[in-house]
Amino acid sequence: MATNSQNLSSATKNRSDVEKSLDQGFIWLTKIFAFGVAAALLWIGLQVAIASWPAMQKFGASFLANTIWNPVNDSYGVLPQIYGTLLSSFIGLLIAVPIGVGTAIVLSEDFLPAKVKLVLVFAVELLAAIPSVVYGVWGIFVLVPILTNLGKWLNSYFGWIPFFSTSPTGPGMLPAGVILAIMTLPIITALSRDALISIPSSLRQAAVGLGATRWETILQILIPAAFSGIVSAVMLALGRAMGETMAVTMLIGNSNNISISLLAPGNTISSLLANQFSEASGLQVSALMYAALVLFFLTLVVNIMAEFIVLRVKRL
Repeated sequence: MATNSQNLSSATKNRSDVEKSLDQGFIWLTKIFAFGVAAALLWIGLQVAIASWPAMQKFGASFLANTIWNPVNDSYGVLPQIYGTLLSSFIGLLIAVPIGVGTAIVLSEDFLPAKVKLVLVFAVELLAAIPSVVYGVWGIFVLVPILTNLGKWLNSYFGWIPFFSTSPTGPGMLPAGVILAIMTLPIITALSRDALISIPSSLRQAAVGLGATRWETILQILIPAAFSGIVSAVMLALGRAMGETMAVTMLIGNSNNISISLLAPGNTISSLLANQFSEASGLQVSALMYAALVLFFLTLVVNIMAEFIVLRVKRL
């Protein structure tokens, strides 16, 4: 009996040692992967910065304020592209956020039968799987004609408003913003829905028990509780919108001008890189890498802001 007990104790100890070794190995493996991701990010940033160094030396900070992009004279400025990147992303989020959050509320609460919600959830996820070039082609043949007619009507009756002061000629800032709204809608909807579903049911039951209506519960209890997740979804969608290339390139008009009118063509940093990198040479390559570094910095700022907002909300 004593021998059996000793053997059992030894086997248990060996099993415990193996489990500890596996746990330690898994911890170190995840640490290596985490540091690998950070190292890859720094490596990409460093390589882009090195490639852009000649343009940084020649143009300095004036590169960010100059509006001229002329490869013939080696004169480069990225202000119109920065403006177009931010404005098109803002238009996209202005449309996508209320629709996406509203859809997430409908899909997370008992507004619809379960089978209908399942179909809608699948449709939202399917939108995220569509390639951006398909969105671009659809935008050219379907969205642009519709928005061109709408823009002509807005220009005719509301042309005194600066936002509609130009007559649309086809591709422009508004079609690019609308296509970004459609492309970021699945991200906002899916992540916001996950944040709302993860809220404990006890909060809903407590609110109903205190006499709150369904919409009072949603607006005053559920949305504040899921606010950090919704903000994360919006910021992730903003990063996607700022970096989107193909669909925006096909719809924005690729004009290196700054116009307050939403009906005028514009440009983004991603579109600039997609259009010119294959034929660039000399200082133009460095200028394009400088523009890429600016976009890299903008997306980094967006992610830092997202983390700051989420941490601030969690402390409240």
